[in-house]
Amino acid sequence: MHSRTVFFVSDGTGITAETFGNAILAQFEMKPRHVRLPFIDTVDKAHQAVRQINHTGEVEGKKPIVFTTLVNMEVLKVIQEGCKGMLLDMFGTFVHPLEEELGIKSNHRIGRFSDVSRSKEYNDRIEAINFSLAHDDGQSNRDLAGADVILVGVSRSGKTPTSLYLAMQCGLKAANYPLIPEDFERRQLPPALVPFRNKIFGLTISPDRLAEIRAERRPNSRYASLENCRMEVSEAESMMRRSGIRWLSTTTKSIEEIATTILQEIRPERLVY
Repeated sequence: MHSRTVFFVSDGTGITAETFGNAILAQFEMKPRHVRLPFIDTVDKAHQAVRQINHTGEVEGKKPIVFTTLVNMEVLKVIQEGCKGMLLDMFGTFVHPLEEELGIKSNHRIGRFSDVSRSKEYNDRIEAINFSLAHDDGQSNRDLAGADVILVGVSRSGKTPTSLYLAMQCGLKAANYPLIPEDFERRQLPPALVPFRNKIFGLTISPDRLAEIRAERRPNSRYASLENCRMEVSEAESMMRRSGIRWLSTTTKSIEEIATTILQEIRPERLVY
């Protein structure tokens, strides 16, 4: 059972409020119920949000925790005056003191982009996502020169989710290639990757964990057998060492940790957040 309900209230998507809130809540041993209330951009919607928050508090007998990223002051005032939960206003806590320190007013913009159609960063991010999808799992060798990073590793070592995370969060063009038995027999990287060795980053994983993941996809197969997983991981790591490729184990790491390590290693000239 959840110990408390947490609301994330925003006049945009609510992603910033939820990211901020989750980072704070991660410091506590609890499993709250999450409720995102996006696009609260009118006074009427604010009153509806207040009713929902207060009703939850009455039913549960505990104050809901409410994280907000509201920039419309009229909407925020409704929440501040009517909400009976514990209110944590991100902009009030951070933006206003920064305005005083910097001596300038923030633009009070809703969301990351005021007009995505005119945002170069947004369009670059979409292009990066399309690139990563087109170059997932070795589907295409075209335009690898345009990749910011090329991930290699055995099947199910975390290449695809990491590639998409780098594209979506950082705007990086990330291709990924699986290392397969034919590569191990040749004892060489896939030929298409050799010219771009400086862009390659390797992912590995413990054989035990790899066998578990593969068994969910293909139970009782040679592909998922522990013996085969041990062989593939050993061969992949040996290949990466011979090729001088930087690599890390994804066994106990989150996608965010993997991506951060890759960014520190490859240090791309352009980063988009």
